[in-house]
Amino acid sequence: MKNNVSLTSFGAAQTVTGSKHLLRTPELTILIDCGLFQGIKELRLKNWQPPEVNPAEVDVVIITHAHLDHCGYLPLFVKNGFRGRILMTPPTAELAAIILKDSAEIQEEDAEKVNKYGYSKHAIAKPLYTVKDAERAIAQFETVEHSVSVQLSDNVDVVFRKNGHILGACSACLSVYGKSIVFSGDIGRYDSDLLLPPSHIGDADFVVMESTYGARLHQEEDVFECLAKIINKTIWKGGTVLIPCFAVGRAQELMHAINQLKQESRIPHHLPVFLDSPMAAEATDVLSRYPHWHKLTAEQCKRVCHEVIINKDWHGTEKIMNDKGPKIILSASGMLSGGRILEYVKHYAPHTHHTILLVGYQAEGTRGRALQNGSRILKIHGKSVQVNARVETISSLSAHADQSELIKWLDTAFSRKPEKIFLVHGDHDAQQVLKNKLIEERGMDVYIPQQNEEIKLFSTE
Repeated sequence: MKNNVSLTSFGAAQTVTGSKHLLRTPELTILIDCGLFQGIKELRLKNWQPPEVNPAEVDVVIITHAHLDHCGYLPLFVKNGFRGRILMTPPTAELAAIILKDSAEIQEEDAEKVNKYGYSKHAIAKPLYTVKDAERAIAQFETVEHSVSVQLSDNVDVVFRKNGHILGACSACLSVYGKSIVFSGDIGRYDSDLLLPPSHIGDADFVVMESTYGARLHQEEDVFECLAKIINKTIWKGGTVLIPCFAVGRAQELMHAINQLKQESRIPHHLPVFLDSPMAAEATDVLSRYPHWHKLTAEQCKRVCHEVIINKDWHGTEKIMNDKGPKIILSASGMLSGGRILEYVKHYAPHTHHTILLVGYQAEGTRGRALQNGSRILKIHGKSVQVNARVETISSLSAHADQSELIKWLDTAFSRKPEKIFLVHGDHDAQQVLKNKLIEERGMDVYIPQQNEEIKLFSTE
């Protein structure tokens, strides 16, 4: 056993959240991603359980990108005893610091609200972690530049390769005793207007690959045209376009698209655009510091960063809602799982002249998925909210590769067919469809791990 290299997925095994993949080697124990579970209550409750591996026994944590389902558990991991290195790219480090502190602030605020208004079964609600916990984790961050090999031990090194998902996002490519093990992270799009496409990686013996859209193809649609139609139809009625979006990734791409539409006079120049997310505002500023990570010119980046009205406090949120004129509001979270977006939904959803526009993946059990599935009642802060507003979806704005792009990534990122593919970060049905397609059309060896299942990859003897 001590000479084996093994893989265990403690999260994102037959589900799309909570990414935590443990790689045990004779020299090091490495955790690739350290994410929160999101979505249905059964999954969220896992965040409160003790970690499946003793954090003190882990030597290194590698973070592929800054979204909460990949880095959001770090404060608890550190709180419970992890003292090792936390490696990520420089943009990811900046964004993860913003996201973790924002996550902690929201949890503290939500716990305070729950206690104030009494819509909890617990006598005293507590946050999952605090801002101080987040700051302790951030203090252990170490940055690694793209394509630079870092020696972790005598027989283990890691290289980050861009994967096009969000700013700073990469696949983690490990060389372990002469074998190549690639953790894809979340794979992005090949035709993004904002980000560079996924990089070529080279050889891989084992690939641990996301499969979020393993059973779906994004619609072939002109994103700018769809967005213009939705905006113009809504404001013609005097309504507001409310866009729940991930503060890192979708918010910036949407702001760029809206700016382009204004520049081309396809929507009114004077239409107010509000960004109600301090985290998204900070994340947008990060764009300008990393020009080699995206496609925008300096002028485009400046417009994305500055041609929106940024709100940073709850008083401003109330002021925006009291403004009766047509407008666009972008606010987190993208799946309506928490944050200020819920205040806007409570305010705008009951009225028919407004539009709620969904632009990213909506996990099972989230309010966003409920809206996508046609629900006309949402439960928010213990009360039922009637949804009479129009609900629209632009799936091609997703930051995740669809089935065809996942297969394209396997075809183009690697010089030869990997020895084995492990599908993670996807619902069971999506994984089964992608597995069957890869076996039948590419002749690949594909396996879908179960949560907590330890899989022997190879022996170093």
